Amino acid sequence: MPSEVAVLVPVKAFGAAKARLRAALDAPTRAALARQMADRVVAAARGLPVTVACDDDDVASWATGVGAAVAWTPGLGLNGAVTAGVEALRAAGAERVIVAHADLPRADDLRVVAEYDGVVLVPDRHDDGTNVLALPAASGFAFAYGPGSFTKHAAEAARLGLPATVLRPPDLTWDVDVPADLDLA
Repeated sequence: MPSEVAVLVPVKAFGAAKARLRAALDAPTRAALARQMADRVVAAARGLPVTVACDDDDVASWATGVGAAVAWTPGLGLNGAVTAGVEALRAAGAERVIVAHADLPRADDLRVVAEYDGVVLVPDRHDDGTNVLALPAASGFAFAYGPGSFTKHAAEAARLGLPATVLRPPDLTWDVDVPADLDLA
């Protein structure tokens, strides 16, 4: 594992998170769930330094409370926040960055993705989204989160000439987006 690996976790305001779960959960329950899953993802870093990319004071306070640094990324959207966070970590000396989303209720160990060269992609269980992505911090990777991001991120690795490894550890492929995800999580 490279000596300078850092984890970046983009976190939306807990009160605004998981809006697609409205049919199944009220707002306070969604916020609590979002915080619990984010706690789990930070713990899954298992000693690697964690930075939370956010634009919400409550999330920033939570992040410092769990021992994470904060990359303040107001108004950038998810792709912009991840880009800014990776750049901040690179500037601070990180050689590799693991980008892990905060909605992984089974996350156990993010370090598994740091053991490869190039780009490591962990898709969601539908092979549509990208739950975890590890990459060289200085690669200039263009993030494309949203529908189809797994395919887009694999294409970006190829465009940059970086080897791509796809991993599917069960603890990292399960994310929570819609009410049906809650039944099995």
